[in-house]
Amino acid sequence: MKLRSIALATACFASIPAFSTELVYVPINPVFGGSPLNGAVLLNNAQAENKKVDPASKAASSRTNALKDFNDSLQRVILSRLASAASTNIFNSDGRLIPGTIETGDFRITILDTGGGVLSITTIDKATGESTTFQVSQ
Repeated sequence: MKLRSIALATACFASIPAFSTELVYVPINPVFGGSPLNGAVLLNNAQAENKKVDPASKAASSRTNALKDFNDSLQRVILSRLASAASTNIFNSDGRLIPGTIETGDFRITILDTGGGVLSITTIDKATGESTTFQVSQ
């Protein structure tokens, strides 16, 4: 009885027509014909998964960065002290700028009183001739 029920069920399912469509392959990677818009996403995913690091390049870049940082810091300290030394000659005891010209090894600083309490400060790089001018009020 049970075998007969199974055979009958199998016959019923076998008689039902099967519908299907053909399989369509759509590539994702643009190298293989996929959408070019997927390229950036795939590259970012690959770079995020890449855990390999070249130890030689990392060590060399960290030494260069540390040395560069030290030199930049040293340069800032020297420029700060030069600015402090120059500013003692530029300001009077009241803290006001004194019109005139200050010459350093590399720069010429000119302070002009343009009237109305406004001073024009021009800094000229002696080596390149470049200049910067700005105005301040007294």
